Amino acid sequence: MSQAGPPPSQDASDPSVGTTGTGGAVQGERAADPDAEILVGLRRRDAACFERLVRKYGGLFLSVARRYLTSAADAADVVQESFLAVFEGIHRFAGESRLYTWMHRIVINKCLMRLRTQRRHGEVAIDEFLPSFLPDGHQVRETPAWRDSVEVELQKRHTQAQVRQAIDQLPGSYRTVLLLRDIDEIDSAEAAQLLGINEGALRVRLHRARQALRGLLEPLFVDSPTTNVPLGDKGRSPSCP
Repeated sequence: MSQAGPPPSQDASDPSVGTTGTGGAVQGERAADPDAEILVGLRRRDAACFERLVRKYGGLFLSVARRYLTSAADAADVVQESFLAVFEGIHRFAGESRLYTWMHRIVINKCLMRLRTQRRHGEVAIDEFLPSFLPDGHQVRETPAWRDSVEVELQKRHTQAQVRQAIDQLPGSYRTVLLLRDIDEIDSAEAAQLLGINEGALRVRLHRARQALRGLLEPLFVDSPTTNVPLGDKGRSPSCP
């Protein structure tokens, strides 16, 4: 990513730059903000402080953008746009969250805006990885149990790459909600707002995304396939979104 230079000093509006950029931040958190000194410089339109900010968070935010965008060039563009939005909109930062939290939301929002203009390829149909149910509500086959060593395996770089590859195969709407809630840990209310849906729809979509991801990962973490037979009462689903 090319290092972003500071824009002209005039104010500019950006739809991704809000007053707080966080859902439920604690008032007064700014007092403990490790970027408080940089923030003071940004408010003075100090180019050196802007460059410090880019050096400190450029790589981190590029990693965030790459989770949402498969193109490295798109991710780099989004990060640069985000830093410019921060510099131009710093006068609207109310300090109700840490500066990093606010910037992180801007990067994610920019990624979502970019995704809305793109058509994804290489996605799999989600239904084949979701549990199937009989008319009486019983699950067609038992969800296979993962090996006890799964947590250890997930710490291996190779396995992490395979999990990332599985997430990338999910349809865009499911992939995005999984990233927002389970990777970036954005709360349901804010995630729903970012996606333009209500919280009920978000919970259903997240549930289906998690089930589909589990199905995609079964070959990695299940020792043997499970026979497709009815389960009886233990396979009954309490609710089927």
